[in-house]
Amino acid sequence: MGGWRWRMLWMVLGASALQAAPAIAAEQALPAQIRLVSDVWEGHTESDGRGLAWDILRRVFEPAGVALQIQSVPYTRSIGLVQRGEADAWVGSYRDEVSEHVVYPRWHYGDDQISVLGLASQPVPTLETLGGGRLVWMRGYKYQHYLPNLLRFREIQRRSGILPMLVRGHVDFYVDARTEVEQVLREAADPTLFRITDVQRLPLFLGFADNPQGRALAALFDRRMEVLVKNASLRPLFAHWQQPYPFD
Repeated sequence: MGGWRWRMLWMVLGASALQAAPAIAAEQALPAQIRLVSDVWEGHTESDGRGLAWDILRRVFEPAGVALQIQSVPYTRSIGLVQRGEADAWVGSYRDEVSEHVVYPRWHYGDDQISVLGLASQPVPTLETLGGGRLVWMRGYKYQHYLPNLLRFREIQRRSGILPMLVRGHVDFYVDARTEVEQVLREAADPTLFRITDVQRLPLFLGFADNPQGRALAALFDRRMEVLVKNASLRPLFAHWQQPYPFD
């Protein structure tokens, strides 16, 4: 083969190697751990590592060689840690809930049953009528972006005062995930005074840090979720935690 042909062959091989380099670098950029932060939600993200979300995320990341490092912090603080790059992702976000310094993956990992707690003597609320009531929810949850036509709402710092607010008529409904609403109701001296009404299901996402490591982990999350949903290997986890399977 003539010298010019050898030079052409090496140019083609070199170009192919350069094209492959970013993909190889992305694989090599994956850390040994993913730093996950979350509020503590019963049966979902317990502080001791138990819960449906932790089980799902172990199934997602550990086969790829990425171990979970979890930290329990209040919800708004978990967002701040990710935005500052002090954590890789937070758990339990709604899609596009936060717009700055955050990357959302394509796949969700579960969903939230959004419910409202009110007095049993009140008319039963629906998704369409809820907006006419006086609503409260925990600081940072931003349900006004996901429930229609909300006119009067405010955020609170603690769940401990919700039942007295309802009894005294200061608010009409408390909005939260079903498990959190049930936890509040367990504190009632007379639970028959109250009613829980389910209004909507919302997909749950991880919010990743908008930096090279966060983007690499978000891409890994999407690749792994694609596989796990196709082979239905997450279904037993939802059955174990008695939660509806969100990928049918």
